[in-house]
Amino acid sequence: MKVLKHILLAASMLSLGSCKDFLEEQPTGFLTPDSDVSSVKVARAYANAGYANLQGFLAGQPSSYGGNTWNLMEFVTGKANSDLGQTGFVNFQNLSYNNTAFYIDTWWQQLYQGVGACNLAIQSIPTINASGLTDEQKTNMLAEAHMLRALYYFHLVRMYGAVPSVTEVPKNLDLNLPRTAAKDIYDKIIIPDLLLAEKSTLPWSDNTGKVSMGAVESLLADVYLTYAGAAINGGAQYYAESAKRSLAVITNGGYTLFPNYTDMILPSNKNMGEFIFQVQYAASVPSTNPLTPLTIPNYSGISLYADEYGSVYPTPQFIKSFPAGDKRVQEKQFFFTTYPSAKTGQPVVFRNTYIYKWFDVTAATSTIKSDLNYTLYRLADVYLMYAEASNRAEGGPNAKAIDVVNAIRKRANLANIGTLSQTDFEHEVWAQRYYELCFENKMWFDMIRTRKVHNDITGNWDDFVGHKTVFNATFQEKNLLFPIPKQESDVNPNLLPNNPGY
Repeated sequence: MKVLKHILLAASMLSLGSCKDFLEEQPTGFLTPDSDVSSVKVARAYANAGYANLQGFLAGQPSSYGGNTWNLMEFVTGKANSDLGQTGFVNFQNLSYNNTAFYIDTWWQQLYQGVGACNLAIQSIPTINASGLTDEQKTNMLAEAHMLRALYYFHLVRMYGAVPSVTEVPKNLDLNLPRTAAKDIYDKIIIPDLLLAEKSTLPWSDNTGKVSMGAVESLLADVYLTYAGAAINGGAQYYAESAKRSLAVITNGGYTLFPNYTDMILPSNKNMGEFIFQVQYAASVPSTNPLTPLTIPNYSGISLYADEYGSVYPTPQFIKSFPAGDKRVQEKQFFFTTYPSAKTGQPVVFRNTYIYKWFDVTAATSTIKSDLNYTLYRLADVYLMYAEASNRAEGGPNAKAIDVVNAIRKRANLANIGTLSQTDFEHEVWAQRYYELCFENKMWFDMIRTRKVHNDITGNWDDFVGHKTVFNATFQEKNLLFPIPKQESDVNPNLLPNNPGY
């Protein structure tokens, strides 16, 4: 497989700095599977390597102006539009994408490179006998690597279904591995990795950006919620396991909802407060978070960026679907429709409503280098996972589930809900996930997990298969998975046949 031929190379390029500083530091050496490792610093470098490909969740497409892997998960929902035809948007708008489409191959490459770096850490750290390196430190570093490997595989199985199982560092570069069923990847890699990490002594929160126990439990809650649902149909016991983990984060994690939505776009709040686990970025290094210029209206002139892409913005139907009075849809909360010109200071009124969630004011108006992190898990997400999972596990909403949903609604200036039926409560939770977590790459995974799509015109919950988007494209069974990228199946015929419909 083409991408796996690069795993050893990618995994060997490890910075020897701390996790907190690894974005700023230049590599001081290179490690291979045969390196002589005998220091705490080198052990830390192995653990750090697993984090590098998290930036692949926002990786750019060099062949596409304004293209970015993040775009894919928003385009396919049918809830997003784009100012840029060059991003390949039209193929996702009309659901005609195939195994050569933009983004699909980049996701595959970045995820497997992340798997490779984690495998190298898992293999190497136990062999290190260094003065000052305790067994507890080793255990916690391994917990980080196992959690990250689980995260990469969790994306792989949800996106592509059956994928190659790679749990060891390859001994040669001639790899033609077959696909392994998604359930087996869950049962033999994802869930065991997280259960192992759960046994460590990682802190409940970590403001340096490293994996914490809160991050482990949040991911495990998400995994069990997905496993219980349509993809695997694991059933009630896994909803209960999901609820157990999300409740632990709520109870023990030391996380709090930010009072204001705009607190989430303050760089000073990185890895703190509501944020449980984020992809790390720093304005001081070239690989800054690209979402600010990507989501600024195209050629609007409201920033100092040479390129304002307008790459993704919400459809008017999605905006109109928010409940009346919802603060999230008010100006400069999650979205914005006007902003002062960078040259004249006069208001520029946009053609559409655009995303404010990623607007780094300092970057846009001064530095053109965003210092924001990209969030993978935050407390509001975990609140809603708990509400959904406990509702399913217990046959209806308990008092805690109602409380956490009302906490989400209160911040949005919406009235509290009371006692609802199991189905009505589930629909409320799904709706809050749509609105609260919109454009955080969550909606698509919710759609394929529940096999339901919110119809922004009728307000109903449509079956995924057969739902017609506002672009008059209809979801089919094949759209539940992305195709295996052609460049991968070309070099590894064992990846074929491709997913149905491709």
